[in-house]
Amino acid sequence: MAGEDEELCAKKLKVALDAGLKVMFAIGEKKEEREAGTTMEVCAKQLAPAAKLLSESDWANVAIAYEPVWAIGTGLTATPEMAQETHASIREWMAEHVSAEVAKAIRIQYGGSMKGANAKDLLAQPDIDGGLIGGASLLADFFNVINGVAPK
Repeated sequence: MAGEDEELCAKKLKVALDAGLKVMFAIGEKKEEREAGTTMEVCAKQLAPAAKLLSESDWANVAIAYEPVWAIGTGLTATPEMAQETHASIREWMAEHVSAEVAKAIRIQYGGSMKGANAKDLLAQPDIDGGLIGGASLLADFFNVINGVAPK
């Protein structure tokens, strides 16, 4: 969170929504938090101030990006099973703390070093609604990410 606490991030989210913007709200844990088994506690701590501040209708203009800090630009990525488990836990948390309707409707994207080699398996998971692609979008391999999306 670039040194900003959860409360400030939630306030910035609300200001952006009130200005009519749609927002990608990124959450995620550091490597030591993943290894300690506290991934969902960290994500819940990041989501809680937003859940208190936003109205249920505000969430229609928010997408959540689960972006494990340990995977950003490192080439490391969560396995599809790890990512799915976290996405499902985020969706369950949203159902419990915001509403079942918001939890069902909200887009939760994976943003941890998705690339052509892993996109198909990640995007096949039921709670992963898309990918937040950073630097990889500038490489030719990005076409392999696009091709990993299953046709509807």
